[in-house]
Amino acid sequence: GGAFPQYADLLADPAIDAKAAMAALLKAASAACPADMVSFLKVRAGSRLAAGMPESAVATGSTGGAPFIDLTRHPDFADYFATLKPKTRKNMRNARNRLEREASLTHHVAANPDETRALIDRTVAGRAVRLREQGLTSRAFTDPDFADFCRSLAGRPDLEILAMSLRHGGAPIAEQWGFVHNSRYYAFVASRDFEQSDESPGKLHLKDVIETCASAKLDMADLLVPVMPYKLTWATGVAQVADYALPLTLKGHAGIAIWDRRLRPWAKTLVLALPKPLRGLLMKVAGRD
Repeated sequence: GGAFPQYADLLADPAIDAKAAMAALLKAASAACPADMVSFLKVRAGSRLAAGMPESAVATGSTGGAPFIDLTRHPDFADYFATLKPKTRKNMRNARNRLEREASLTHHVAANPDETRALIDRTVAGRAVRLREQGLTSRAFTDPDFADFCRSLAGRPDLEILAMSLRHGGAPIAEQWGFVHNSRYYAFVASRDFEQSDESPGKLHLKDVIETCASAKLDMADLLVPVMPYKLTWATGVAQVADYALPLTLKGHAGIAIWDRRLRPWAKTLVLALPKPLRGLLMKVAGRD
């Protein structure tokens, strides 16, 4: 998966002890490809990987979270929607009304691979532009194969993709797509029209997304990392997600202690505190844009 997954995890038979499985895999991997340390990014609490993490693993960086909506708590979407704060529901209703006074507001679910592929293209391109504007980057978007990887997922018979679009006057103002697995929807890539940001189209679209999941009788909508205010408006809970590093040599111990736990968090804080134009210039100089 490399840069593409939102969670790192361990695939193992439930009957197998997770720590024993991890120990065997790490032993084989380090013998085949000697290394000083192994990095595990975005490990979800409660996962098999979290259970199998060796005692010598070190938590690095700050703990993140993945907001989710547990739909099994409610008989239907209306019952779930009623749990939101009255002021929140009123604000969203007013925002929709303001948009609808200008043009029709509709929700569309991609019905075939061509529609899905076109929506994937728009969201990936839109997210890339937004990252550049913010002077930010990600492991996925620095990989030239990421867009092609995403496009290749549309129409695969072994993979269910749910791709959705909130349209204003026929033009998309918020879109997202993700995977359906084991009765759960995992939101993978989303983008929105920031010219309509006063109306929070991303937050408005989540209503349609969750309603679509509820209509499909899915158990959960996982909004994945990071925690963001528009996600928390809808979330019924937040799963803890953390990064871990496993030292294999003395050099690995030193690298984790000096870089992963001290210098990298300091450098990240420093970069994020820079003005957006300066951040963007720095990314270009570093070759991350």
